[in-house]
Amino acid sequence: MRNLRILITTALMIALSSVGLSAASAADPVATNCTSASRAQAPVAQAAAAPVTVWLAGDSTMANPSSGRCPVGWGSQFDALFNSDVTVKNQAVGGRSIQTWLYEGNVSSTKGSDGECRLTSTTYSSRWQAMLNSSTGMKAGDYLFIQFGINDSSSTCPRHVGPAQYRQLMTQMAQAALARGAHPVLLTPVAAITCSGSTATKNRGFVNETFAAGSATRAPVIDLQTLSVSLYNSLHFCPNNGDYGGSGPLGTFFCNDHTHFDTYGAQRVAGLVADDVRRQNLPLAAYLT
Repeated sequence: MRNLRILITTALMIALSSVGLSAASAADPVATNCTSASRAQAPVAQAAAAPVTVWLAGDSTMANPSSGRCPVGWGSQFDALFNSDVTVKNQAVGGRSIQTWLYEGNVSSTKGSDGECRLTSTTYSSRWQAMLNSSTGMKAGDYLFIQFGINDSSSTCPRHVGPAQYRQLMTQMAQAALARGAHPVLLTPVAAITCSGSTATKNRGFVNETFAAGSATRAPVIDLQTLSVSLYNSLHFCPNNGDYGGSGPLGTFFCNDHTHFDTYGAQRVAGLVADDVRRQNLPLAAYLT
């Protein structure tokens, strides 16, 4: 009998203890979960930013200098604006239209019935093939900056490119980047320095075509023509006496022509591009220093 009472009392104590714990859990679920949370290890720091390659495709206003001080393309100064997680691979080449850059050596000097320069082969240039290489070319998370529209305005082949063809080729390049998980960024051509009295003016074409390619692919567009003209006006380059090539404000910015940049000019134009990457809040802005 005495043993039976002990068993009943023990059972009642266990039951009351369970009820009390349940009540405490209902009253303060956060406190109850503390034990479980302390056992699980929550991540403390975010993963380091993944390395990114920024690929550049364009003409001499973007290209690395081949020799001497001039010309210096803005793309050669772009890498210095990013932290060490970014590698800039500048594949811009002087004298190229978008079509001759894509099909180096395969663009003839003859126009077809559509007014476009005929291709002798649809084989891509080695530089574009390298970018498309599945192992060593553009990868997911990379960026492709595309800026042409200066040499394309030539009336003669092989550099001539009509507006519709220009839009098609820029769209084609952007789509190729997207297919590899990379991010295309399209740029209108940087302006030369021309003046109307005391005001620098726009002087490049293919602006509408660049924006149209951006709309077709949902790629951001940096209007470098507008940005560069605004910069020239802020620096009071107009009117000028044609003092290029080493002296005065123009000589510090440009080579001895109205188009190509000295190192300082290339640095300023690269800064315009970086500032617009930041203004548009592109993910690449997180790597800018």
